[in-house]
Amino acid sequence: MAHRILVTDKLAEEGLEILRAQPGLEVVVNTKFDPAALREALKEADGIVIRSGTQLTAEVLKDQPRLKVIVRAGVGVDNIDVPTATRHGIVVMNTPGGNTVSTAEHTMALMLALSRNVAKANDSLKGGKWDRNKFTGSQLGGKTLGIVGLGRVGQAVAKRAQGFDMQIVGFDPFLSAERAAELGIESIPVLDDLWSKCDYISLHTPLSAETRNLIGKAEIAKMKSNVRIINCARGGLIDEEALAEAITAGKIAGAAVDVFEPEPPPMDNVLVTHPGVLVTPHLAASTEEAQISVAVEAARLLCDYFQRGQIRFAVNMPTLDRAELEEIRHYLDLSRRLGMLHAQMDRGTVKSATVKYTGEVAAKNTRMITASFAAGWMESALGEEVNLVNAELLAKERGISIVEVKTTEPGDFGSMIQTEVATERKTYVAAGAIFGKQLLRLVNLGPYRLDAHLEGALLVFTHRDVPGLIGFIGTTFGRHNVNIAQMNVGREAAGGEAIGVVNLDSIPTEAALEEVKANPNILSLSVIKLPAAGEVPSWMA
Repeated sequence: MAHRILVTDKLAEEGLEILRAQPGLEVVVNTKFDPAALREALKEADGIVIRSGTQLTAEVLKDQPRLKVIVRAGVGVDNIDVPTATRHGIVVMNTPGGNTVSTAEHTMALMLALSRNVAKANDSLKGGKWDRNKFTGSQLGGKTLGIVGLGRVGQAVAKRAQGFDMQIVGFDPFLSAERAAELGIESIPVLDDLWSKCDYISLHTPLSAETRNLIGKAEIAKMKSNVRIINCARGGLIDEEALAEAITAGKIAGAAVDVFEPEPPPMDNVLVTHPGVLVTPHLAASTEEAQISVAVEAARLLCDYFQRGQIRFAVNMPTLDRAELEEIRHYLDLSRRLGMLHAQMDRGTVKSATVKYTGEVAAKNTRMITASFAAGWMESALGEEVNLVNAELLAKERGISIVEVKTTEPGDFGSMIQTEVATERKTYVAAGAIFGKQLLRLVNLGPYRLDAHLEGALLVFTHRDVPGLIGFIGTTFGRHNVNIAQMNVGREAAGGEAIGVVNLDSIPTEAALEEVKANPNILSLSVIKLPAAGEVPSWMA
């Protein structure tokens, strides 16, 4: 029986031709489904290809026993209820590379247009004026471009900017300094150190809680005067009010913005109306070539899936059968949490990682457990969905090696997972074990032994081992209405340096943290946010 494929958004003919030429596929194109009709049509479909127009909600995807795969011809999967798809065993794939060149070229187009006052000069001349002196520009050659986010698009921008004789500096915690050097990019380990080096800054990072308002008043204050900023990544990365104020004050020479939050923005948006800001309506991926590229890539993904059983660029499905998944589920959860812990520690640019398995766990599917560690480690930093399928590949693309070391000889625990992340500053070590059948514990942090719960909000602090310090922390948090659930302290010798891990019922306020930091016996302090006990991502559920 032929596999029926629905195409419910406009797809370039080149992609449709690939699907129609494939034996065993029946292609049905209908771009006018309402939600109820789409739900009914999916009952008779094995796969569906969509763009941004089709909304695959939980209601549409519920009770679709025949549907096996969804392919998004593009990067974003915001219009797909991925958790629902996962719960129903539906593979979701996207085409992350199809828009890369177009987005990079649009970034360069905005950079050039901003530097040479193209839009203003065009409007002036068409208005009947010949003001050559008014629109004197700035050349790109010899200038320094700072790129925040060195994934596919960031690297493509760097390559093109090098053709204009620009010097490239960049920040990406998941691109090794060695790999950056191979690409002709000077890696900046600490983002705050990048701002002062740049004549131009281009953003190519996903929007998350950590990157929202990535550029605000404090960052702008550290920048060179007359810097120019380009954002073709995501709305919300820049504090729009702060940017507009800096341009008005002459601190920033100008900005070019292709993305907003929300979209479309209100027409009185401070950047839309500002004369020093060049704006376009989210055009970065809007080229004929990009539309063809994502269509062809989507078609090939479907053909590979149905003809060869191959899954590429999946955003939700592990390559495990159900029995194996059940066997290692708690180890997957443990290793992911260790990865999330590393991602939130104060560190520089990553060089490599090692995952050491001791005891019974060494005989299990450690490749998947390592992938889960990588997923937890990178998921907050990357725009793509990170899971068991793509985590190690994404690390490899950024020049990061993840090495496994295994021994079935038991150590202090029946099974232990020790993770080491090496940066240009130091090597960070965290180890975990499972107590009983499912209690996840942090048993080592650096050289210190612990027995801490790997869940919820954790306060991790190094300190001098002196009397009264633990009481001081408890009293301080008590005044700020922060309850301590668990506390563990590890030390190597009495009176020396020690480490504390405190499980909290809520995230402390900045005021509470500053008060704790002010104690001269506190050497460092971090707040780590982990999932609640038993809370797992959709690809592990």
